[in-house]
Amino acid sequence: MRTDDLSRRDVLSLAQTGLFVFFPPEPLAAFQEPTRLPARQGYPTDFNAYLRIGAEGRVTCLVGKVELGQGSKTALAQILAEELDVALDSVDMVMGDTDVCPWDMGTFGSLSVRQFGPVLRRAGAEARSVLLQMAAEHLQASQGRLQVRDGVVTDPSKPAKHVSYAQLVQGKRIERRMEKAPLKPVAAYTVAGRSPRRKDAMEKVTGKAKYAGDMIFPGMLHARILRPPAHGATLKGLDTSVAEKTSGAMVVKDGDLLAVLHARRDLADQALGMITAQYDRRHGDVDDKSIFDHLLKAAPQGQVLFESGSVAEGEKLAATIVDETYLNSYVAHAAMETHSATAVVEGGKATVWASTQTPFGVKQQVAQALGVAPRDVRVITPYVGGGFGGKSASRQAIEAARLAKLTCKPVQVVWGRAEEFFHDTFRPAAVVKVRSGMTGEGKISFWDYHVYCAGDREARQFYTIPHQRTISSGGWGGGNPPGLHPFSVGPWRAPSVNTNTFARESQIDIMAAKACADPLEFRLSHLTDARMRRVLEAAAKQFGWKTGRAPSGRGVGVACAIYLGTYVATMAEVAVDKGTGRVVVRRVVCAQDQGFIVNPDGSRQQMEGSITMGLGYALTEEVRFSNGEILDRNFDTYQIPRFSWLPKIETILIENPEMPASGCGEPPIVNMGAVIANAIYDSVGARMLQLPMTPVRIQEALRRG
Repeated sequence: MRTDDLSRRDVLSLAQTGLFVFFPPEPLAAFQEPTRLPARQGYPTDFNAYLRIGAEGRVTCLVGKVELGQGSKTALAQILAEELDVALDSVDMVMGDTDVCPWDMGTFGSLSVRQFGPVLRRAGAEARSVLLQMAAEHLQASQGRLQVRDGVVTDPSKPAKHVSYAQLVQGKRIERRMEKAPLKPVAAYTVAGRSPRRKDAMEKVTGKAKYAGDMIFPGMLHARILRPPAHGATLKGLDTSVAEKTSGAMVVKDGDLLAVLHARRDLADQALGMITAQYDRRHGDVDDKSIFDHLLKAAPQGQVLFESGSVAEGEKLAATIVDETYLNSYVAHAAMETHSATAVVEGGKATVWASTQTPFGVKQQVAQALGVAPRDVRVITPYVGGGFGGKSASRQAIEAARLAKLTCKPVQVVWGRAEEFFHDTFRPAAVVKVRSGMTGEGKISFWDYHVYCAGDREARQFYTIPHQRTISSGGWGGGNPPGLHPFSVGPWRAPSVNTNTFARESQIDIMAAKACADPLEFRLSHLTDARMRRVLEAAAKQFGWKTGRAPSGRGVGVACAIYLGTYVATMAEVAVDKGTGRVVVRRVVCAQDQGFIVNPDGSRQQMEGSITMGLGYALTEEVRFSNGEILDRNFDTYQIPRFSWLPKIETILIENPEMPASGCGEPPIVNMGAVIANAIYDSVGARMLQLPMTPVRIQEALRRG
């Protein structure tokens, strides 16, 4: 069932033609690490999720999460099908439709399975128990001996007696609450833990999949919007007379929004080019080179995240002290699909098809922009062509809705690539200062860590160190002082953790080298966490790690991390051309412990995608800017990974079914900067302290070294 096929009337009809099961408040248990998500206003902390079992036997599951390409449409369906005991092919997922799905804060943070897995598991178990009660009454049999397979309940003592879920609920409305429905043991799973064909596979490979920019309606207009040349520029002169004379074009100005609309996108582009606009630009001394000094001066006061022992006492014990500063530049999301939205406003109600990670947030924003009640706004999220955190903000949806209301016609807004770069919420540029020391025996005695502007997620290190302190000043999620960043920043795949892992694992590698120790053995000697040791040892075995101190000339590196409950260890082999500074990554081995694995092939796909994307922020991706102007507006200057770059990628999924499922889509990316930096050092002895590690920076490091 397609999301855009459901209306409020459809929701009411669901209640009349099938079974709704309402779920009592239940803490997150299986499929989740034992931590609570932060409470937010309006968030359904009681988890009154619901599902429908239709009279025809199909199961409709409605969730506020969206499908960004990560495979949650399949994994969530597997979880529900498993507990409900129905065939996976009989489950239809409806995702991200604000009129029919329960409220959700958004799809990010590798939370889809980790957050909604427990809800759907409980939902399936409770629905199954209700249906077994109904079946026992229908068959006049003991509930305890009934068996279920593919939605058909059978009494084994009388095989001829059976009844389907569809027969039980057809034409009935049943509401039963189950306080403690038994959950299926993991050992009995037949659907979850397997790798079925993805539910979105056929539509995507055949081109039938619909995205926000594919929504076409009679009379629809394409909108092209006037953008300033730089952030902070103010409009001082405007002439739209020539554009207004273009046949079929409509020029609309509403406050800060000026757009040219036309039935044809190319003619809207032409008309936009006929507008003459003059701007006053701001002038400042912050650019992509001076930004790091600016951040250190402008960052808010640091907050101590963790402290144990005494750093001062640890320094007294240190025979060797390492004091380093690590930098990373702004990075764009660069998703394949640019921000897109199609809006229709009629009968006092607005419907917006949007490429967004936060449909319920967009609903509120559109309602506010149009001056209507939220109940009069429906946001439908079709397939989204990549997000990585960048589609948490959805300005294009508000623009489309405003223009649809002003023109009384359907309006589509699809950003060009230059707009995508200009309005992106970049991964913030950041600085990390680490001061650490070790005893004469090669044991780390203290660790003093201060991260500026990246954020505090996973800033606290996990090695066994007696004296340590972790401080964070500013981040990507708001609350920064005005002017800290020259443009918007936001979450970027595994926010904070790429920066913090790069700094931590680089510093650990430096200390291993000063201790004349093998980088892997040095880490293991400071690790008591059994899960981390296990992923490191699994990666080393697959990689064929050979003990030796760096730099060995082999070009191998190691890095490890924990990301929201998922443990990951990565090893890489690189080749460095000393003449050009060019790096070729030849091989990457990544071991991951994500607890229970709902879909092994889906997890491997996400690991491979993360590793590939990580090559970009490690080696080439950075946003250049000056005086508020974004200098990189397309892929001719902003270089993302290419297929020709790809190394041999080997993934290892650690079997750990007794642990709750945690995320798999983001963790592998966090090691890529550090593991490549450490491999570069092992290859040529050049220590890289800034991301990305471009050929120019590698040559500079070689000259320093």
